[in-house]
Amino acid sequence: MTRLEGRTALVTGAGRNIGRAIALKLAGEGANVVVNARSNREEAEAVAEEVRALGVESMAALADVADHEQVSRMFAAAAERFGQVDVLVSNAAIRPHKPFTELTLADWERVRGVVLDGAFYCARNVLPGMQANGFGRIVFLTGDGAWNGSAERSHVSAAKMGIVGLARGLASEFAPHNVRVNVVSPGRIDTSRDLAWYPGQNMADTSEIPLGRLGHVDDIAAACVFLATDDCGFITGQTIHVNGGTAYF
Repeated sequence: MTRLEGRTALVTGAGRNIGRAIALKLAGEGANVVVNARSNREEAEAVAEEVRALGVESMAALADVADHEQVSRMFAAAAERFGQVDVLVSNAAIRPHKPFTELTLADWERVRGVVLDGAFYCARNVLPGMQANGFGRIVFLTGDGAWNGSAERSHVSAAKMGIVGLARGLASEFAPHNVRVNVVSPGRIDTSRDLAWYPGQNMADTSEIPLGRLGHVDDIAAACVFLATDDCGFITGQTIHVNGGTAYF
């Protein structure tokens, strides 16, 4: 299928795991892909090469999404190479744990900078062109923690919930220009990250997941691609929970 043939997508945090899967799935639909990573050029170039192997064009772009100047330079480089970016998938995130009473202002600002400010900076760079062209698809990624809360991660939950508000506002404002903005919220996903990294939580436990398994990165990528294509039809300003049926409410 080539539902995105002739389009260009930019995926942040695409050097591994979910971001890599999204980049490859978009490429499989015919999109050229800008592969963003914060600092690991080797990973980004490797994913870009995998994308090219699928018959489309790709470039690696290093940028810390928390730095608005680096984000602006990344989009300028993408425009120089491909013209307008048609699809933005804002995936880059950090998830540090720290008791709230020990959080410093720097801790708060770093998480907000990557998760929420980064999404804002990317949207700010891409939306004028989408509006002018009468086409755009933006997908923000959030996560379970935005909905159920997690001890020692209140700063992460707050930033990720902010993404939902950002998406809803942009969806309403830019709908008349054929720009759709949605959110994908992954549940527990089986990635290369050591699950023991989550202190006090058994992230491999599937007993509370109705489907009885961890999610796969391709489950998230498929949802993102759906929202990037015309198949999403009448959907904008929404959050799709890709979590195996886990309920929060």
